[in-house]
Amino acid sequence: MNSTVSFFYFLSFLTILSAVMVVVSRNPIHSVLYLILTFFTLSGHYILLNAQFLAAVNIIVYAGAIMVLFLFVIMFLNMKQDNEESKTNLTKVAATIVGGTVFIILFGAYRKSVIPTYSPETFDSQVGMIENLGHLLFRDYLLPFELISILLLVAMVGAVMLGKREIGERHF
Repeated sequence: MNSTVSFFYFLSFLTILSAVMVVVSRNPIHSVLYLILTFFTLSGHYILLNAQFLAAVNIIVYAGAIMVLFLFVIMFLNMKQDNEESKTNLTKVAATIVGGTVFIILFGAYRKSVIPTYSPETFDSQVGMIENLGHLLFRDYLLPFELISILLLVAMVGAVMLGKREIGERHF
């Protein structure tokens, strides 16, 4: 077996295991740590697909910034087990039905999908490189890129305005 294929299977096993542990873990901090591990293993998959830029962005944005935000929110909420009300059987049954429905939909979509085969003649090794991504982003998707940047700027200004404390104003 090729070393790349065995590394792919190892990363796949680790990704699935850590994703299951995110859901199964009772401690929210442990769930976030397993989610970080899941993001790192997904970045390994991106590297195997020759998308180094996407792997770096995944680590910086998701495993870095988003997970710090998740940890901050979890620690800020200070969730205790004694304050949590016990879940009723109706909630558990509803969650099982929704989870089963999502599984059936995903399995049906997987069965209908067509997976292209590998062809050495049409393989382009420069697909995931930064230069090609930049050309695509700034040539074909320039307007959506600029609109998103304006939207993010407006969101940042709105967050600063909402968080700004006026003199004499009370915050809850």
